[in-house]
Amino acid sequence: MMLLAVAALLAACSKPAEKTEDIRPVRAVVLAGATVDVAAEFSGEVRARYESRLGFRVPGKIVARKVEVGSTVKKGQVLMQLDPQDLQLSQAQAQASLRAAETSRDLADAELKRYRELRRQNFVSQAVLDQRESAYQSAQANVEAARALYRAQSNQAGYASLTADIDGVVTAIDAEAGQVVAAGTPVVRVARTDEKEIVFGVPEDKVDELRKLATVKVRLWADPEHPFTGKIREVAPVADAATRTYAFKVSLPPEMTSAKLGMTAVAQFESHSAEPRIKVPLSALYHEKNATSVWTVEQGVVKLVPVTVAGADGNELIVASGLKAGQTVVTAGVHLLKPGQKVTILGDDVPKAAAK
Repeated sequence: MMLLAVAALLAACSKPAEKTEDIRPVRAVVLAGATVDVAAEFSGEVRARYESRLGFRVPGKIVARKVEVGSTVKKGQVLMQLDPQDLQLSQAQAQASLRAAETSRDLADAELKRYRELRRQNFVSQAVLDQRESAYQSAQANVEAARALYRAQSNQAGYASLTADIDGVVTAIDAEAGQVVAAGTPVVRVARTDEKEIVFGVPEDKVDELRKLATVKVRLWADPEHPFTGKIREVAPVADAATRTYAFKVSLPPEMTSAKLGMTAVAQFESHSAEPRIKVPLSALYHEKNATSVWTVEQGVVKLVPVTVAGADGNELIVASGLKAGQTVVTAGVHLLKPGQKVTILGDDVPKAAAK
């Protein structure tokens, strides 16, 4: 009897347990449509479109270097000099040979005149006169050959000074004073500064797609707030042996004066679609029974909406159907939800999906 009394007393004192509502915290974004789609973005280097690798036209020993890397040069300015002694001796030798040939020619001319007078008086035969005329013509040919050699040696002596063939800036120096160089060996690089371009590598799976895009937005890493529109000038036909990427060259507009050689730049390729396109993060997709869906939030309650994926763009997916701009989509915690689930969105405001 006592046990029954105790049980009745405990039952009278106990209260029913309160049910707590299951509200899941999630992260979400508000969808935004855009007709501009960023196909790809690559970083590259600002280079000169035209760069000359200059070398001496004659061999010799470098005795002077007149410029440094980064020096601004004008057309005709002396960059380096060779030891001119051997070239000057060759020029003097060619000049002496020319004088000797001219002396022989003058003697042959004087003899020809005498033999013409003797022939007029019939003191010598015509065969003897023909020999003298032949000797004079041979001497004249020797003079012309010696004169050509002298001019060539004079030019060679002038090649002891390496001059800039364009206005530009020195980008590299490949030889120093005291070094003996062969003819044609590049010793100085000079780049024109009036036309610049960005050079960057593109993976092989993107080459054909990007080649068709006309719009290229260019931003300097040092000045990202002022983008410019560039144009694809050249696409390498062969992949680089080391990186296995194809070199793209994008011409910069002349007004982009802030671009200096060697700066880092970013080329952003854009394409335009006829209709606004909706993108969702990869983490927003929910897969169940071979169906692809996303969770939308309406008045604090989630709803499972099937979607059709048209393609991928980096870490985002392009949705062809099922969603529209302005809807709120769950991006984190999708596998812990169920239809009709009440949720609370983390953060004070729901960020909008970036429209690219």
